Amino acid sequence: MQVRIVNKSQHELPAYSTEASAGMDIRANLDNDVLLKPLERMIVPTGLYIELPVGYEAQIRPRSGMAIRYGISILNSPGTIDADYRGEIGIIIVNLSNEEFTLQDGDRICQMVIAKHERVNWNEVTILEETKRGKGGFGHTGSK
Repeated sequence: MQVRIVNKSQHELPAYSTEASAGMDIRANLDNDVLLKPLERMIVPTGLYIELPVGYEAQIRPRSGMAIRYGISILNSPGTIDADYRGEIGIIIVNLSNEEFTLQDGDRICQMVIAKHERVNWNEVTILEETKRGKGGFGHTGSK
C-alpha cells in the first residue's frame, strides 16, 4: 500500500522493526528535551503529515518497552488519525510512573498501525435477535 507522507522532522520515516511487525515506530520531533513529571501528559510533535486513502485509519498505540521500563503510555489509545486529517501527527503521552522522565528528540514514542475500517448504515429495529450470552457483560463468564 502506498501512502503519501510529508516529513518535516530531522528523523527517518516511520518504519517496521521486523518483517512481521504490525506497527511502525514514530519518533518525537523536539527542539529541546522535555521533562515529564509523574502523571503529567503532553502532546508530542512528530513532524509527520500523512494522506491516507478513504476507508483506512492510522491507529496510535503505546510501545510496550516504554510502558514497562518507564511507565510511559499513550492516552486515548488507540488514537485514530482519520483519512481526511492533514495536520501534524501529535502523540498524547502520559507518565504513569512515580519518576520523572526525560523525553528527547528522536525517541521512539509510539507505534502506528494502518488499518482498514468499514462504515455503518444503521438499521433501526425494535428488538434484537437473542443469543446465548444475552445481556451478560463485564465479567459475566467469571475469572477461571
